[in-house]
Order: sequence, then structure tokens, then C-alpha cells
Amino acid sequence: MATYVLIPGADDTAWSWSFVAAELRERGHDAIAVDLPCGDDSAGLTEYTDTVIAAIGDRTDLVVVAHSLGGFTAPLVCARVPAQLLVLAAGMVPRPGETANEWWTTSGYVEATRDGPDHGDDTIALFMHDVAPDRAAEMLARGPGQSGTPMGEPWPLDAWPDVPTRYLLFRDDRFFPAEFARRLARERLGIVADEIDGSHCAYLSRPEELAARLDAYLVQAR
Repeated sequence: MATYVLIPGADDTAWSWSFVAAELRERGHDAIAVDLPCGDDSAGLTEYTDTVIAAIGDRTDLVVVAHSLGGFTAPLVCARVPAQLLVLAAGMVPRPGETANEWWTTSGYVEATRDGPDHGDDTIALFMHDVAPDRAAEMLARGPGQSGTPMGEPWPLDAWPDVPTRYLLFRDDRFFPAEFARRLARERLGIVADEIDGSHCAYLSRPEELAARLDAYLVQAR
């Protein structure tokens, strides 16, 4: 049995990971989804990391999983507590000294999406086009808002933590297009991304498939 630590992205909550967490528990694992203080302007990357560490408590055999902006926090957690595996699910991959605000340009994201379709202010179309309407509405209703504080902070590590890392992209992701995510994993982590179908919020639309893939990663790591 492992403990899966599930870290949400920007303006998101632990609830969004609850369906994947339930599937992981069905597979015999422990799973904790963490609410980050994303609505608190006094909280930055240190506070985000402290929040995850506090939620972990004395649990061991950790698999740290992060979505989107959670990719800035997850490696900081792995630098402080022993983890068997780090998984970025459609995650941002920071470099030392880089801020999340800078990342959109320095990662090549702006250039990669320049000529893509424009979904305007349609959050559902951009992030959750395959999510059941009731789940999408619940996620949006729960969002506490995202403070800009952690966005402006340089990522503090000198290098990626020494922990096996996997990158899982979602092929139907309109926010992080698959080709961009493949290149991001290759250039910044030196690995080939794994893939499943789904939108940027595939943890809501395909929790069973996502949990199965996370479980398989652990088997492979051992």
C-alpha cells in the first residue's frame, strides 16, 4: 500500500481529486487530497508546501501527484519528505529561479498556443469539455479564487529533486495541448510523457483510468 498525495492546480480544491482518491482507495491505497491556501494573498510557495507537508503527517510510502500549477509545489514537497514517485498530471514543470508568471513564455507555451483555437472566457470549453455538467459546476462553485502571490515567486530549488518522475498528459487537453506537453516533458525532465485521453480536468472526467495509471506507475517503480 502507498499513500497518494494529490495536489490541485490553480483556483482548485481537494474536492476535484476526490473521485481519483476514491478509486485509489478501492485499489488498497491511502489517498489524501490537499486544499492549498490559494485564496490567501499572504501564502506563497513555502506556505503551499507547508500545507501539503502538514496534510501528509507521519504517512510514508508517498507518491506525490500534482496537476497544472501544482507542479510548482510538488517538487518542493519531494525535497522535504521521502517520496517513491512524483507524477505531474498535465503539470507545469518549473526551472530554478523561474516564476509561474514567467513560465508561460519561457516554457514555450505562449508560442505553442499562439495559433490555437480561442475559447474566450468559456472555462468549460477550455478546461472541462468532457466533464459531466454537474461535476464541472461543482468544481467552479468551489473554487476559492487564485492569489497571484505564488505566481511571482522564483522557484527556489537549485535542481529537480532526486525522485523518479513521470509526466502524464491528457490527449484532449485544450489548455496544455498534447504536443506542447510532450515537448515540455522531454526538454525539462528528459523523459517521454505518458498519455491518456481526457481534458485538462481529466481527474473529473476519467478518474478510474487516471487512478489505474497512477497505480501502474507505482508497480513499475517498485
